Amino acid sequence: MTTITKGLSDGGVVAWRNLMNVRRNPDWLFSATVQPIMFVLLFAYVFGNAIGGPDGGLEYREFLIGGIFAQTVAFNSAFTVIGFANDLQKGIIDRFRSLPMSRMAVILGRTTSDLLVSVIALLVMTICGLLVGWRIRGSVLDAVLAYLVLLLFAFAMSWIGALIGLVARSVEVAQSAGLIWMFPVSFVSSAFVPLESLPGFLQTLATWNPFTAVVNAVRDLFGNQFTGRAGVPVQSGWPVDNATLYAILCCIAIIVIFAPLAAARYKKVATK
Repeated sequence: MTTITKGLSDGGVVAWRNLMNVRRNPDWLFSATVQPIMFVLLFAYVFGNAIGGPDGGLEYREFLIGGIFAQTVAFNSAFTVIGFANDLQKGIIDRFRSLPMSRMAVILGRTTSDLLVSVIALLVMTICGLLVGWRIRGSVLDAVLAYLVLLLFAFAMSWIGALIGLVARSVEVAQSAGLIWMFPVSFVSSAFVPLESLPGFLQTLATWNPFTAVVNAVRDLFGNQFTGRAGVPVQSGWPVDNATLYAILCCIAIIVIFAPLAAARYKKVATK
């Protein structure tokens, strides 16, 4: 129990150190919020009528925001990637290794601080969504659960980011590796278009995509479902009908798989 307490305490110190770095480099927080705002404006007002139909612009904007929420917290894992790569390149990890602190504290501190950045990003995106016409149409408890699912997803994705950041050989490689895999994961999903609009194989892939599960769960809890085009059957199946449960299970699975891998990789790089 003492080891766990020490790990959490040391992790809190590292998290505070990382947040101070964000304070000194506000451009990190700026980029975490500006990109999703651009996506909202682009898809809502450039593609909204084409996807939602002449009378579906507002309905599509409500449909869109859930996808933007999930994309925002997922893309924020790139900060975990770059943060670790930067610490490795500057020798900060070597300094941590020389201190009497828990090894897990460095990873836990990084993932926790980036989770707090996601909280700020979600707050900004909520305000942006309200300005373009998005509304929470479910209950207060459902809305709280939706935000908790998003934060759990953000925490899970940060562990993937931690592993990539510890594997990357430089900050430049980390910048590319931290984002490039995100685009197919987020776009082959229900984030921007209904599942039923995707062709055969991609529809199946998107249906079981954990990203889709989070997006669908958030939309269900916020009460933002898109009816789609007339004559096109709405997609169904276990992942869709049980989106919240599936989203939580996917997040837990990601943490269970990638947390030990990231810890093992950190142990390896910290002993060089």
